[in-house]
Amino acid sequence: MVSTRWDQRFFSTTRGQIVSLLRCAGKTVDELAAALGLTDNAVRSHLATLERDGLIEQRGARRGKGKPALAYELTAEADSLFPKAHVPVLLELAHTMEDQLGAEQTEQLLRAAGRRLASERVQADEDLEVRLATAVQVLNELGGLAVLEVRDGEYYVRGYSCPLGAATHERPQLCQLAEALVAEVVGVSAHECCDHGDRPRCCFRLDLPVDAGEPMRSR
Repeated sequence: MVSTRWDQRFFSTTRGQIVSLLRCAGKTVDELAAALGLTDNAVRSHLATLERDGLIEQRGARRGKGKPALAYELTAEADSLFPKAHVPVLLELAHTMEDQLGAEQTEQLLRAAGRRLASERVQADEDLEVRLATAVQVLNELGGLAVLEVRDGEYYVRGYSCPLGAATHERPQLCQLAEALVAEVVGVSAHECCDHGDRPRCCFRLDLPVDAGEPMRSR
């Protein structure tokens, strides 16, 4: 499992330590204060910030000798803070596929996976404007922060981050999966022209007539 520098900095703070403790189980203010060696008021201050940021919430109360004490747990949004294994897993998967199957069959499988991801979003009777918007939406849902751009009479689906993350920096062929996804959703050929640098960004040029996406240009 890998961590970004931001993850490491956050989890070294008191709030990061609270999030880590709550990942194991819900805890009361007293339990957190005892674990961290802080006063109740100091813990409450950090909890208020984490609750404001949508990372924790109150869920019920614990009964003890005195009055019930509120218990705090992580929200679903907090899960995004924790390091994910998708980058090393994707890289090892790509290495293994290419070693065992060869480059050509690996490409075929990546493109098949992209088309499969798109299959539930493709509607044959949808017009081009809807399909273009859907392609952008699908990449956004995967974390691509995508937009439709028109440049020099050509249409691009451009992402300002990469849904496959740092994996494409080492294995650019993984972009073939996203290329096939975009082509399947829009219903035209797409050509990958991504930035594979330290901060990978998606870009797919679409085979569309100059005026094909005219309704989208004002958006």
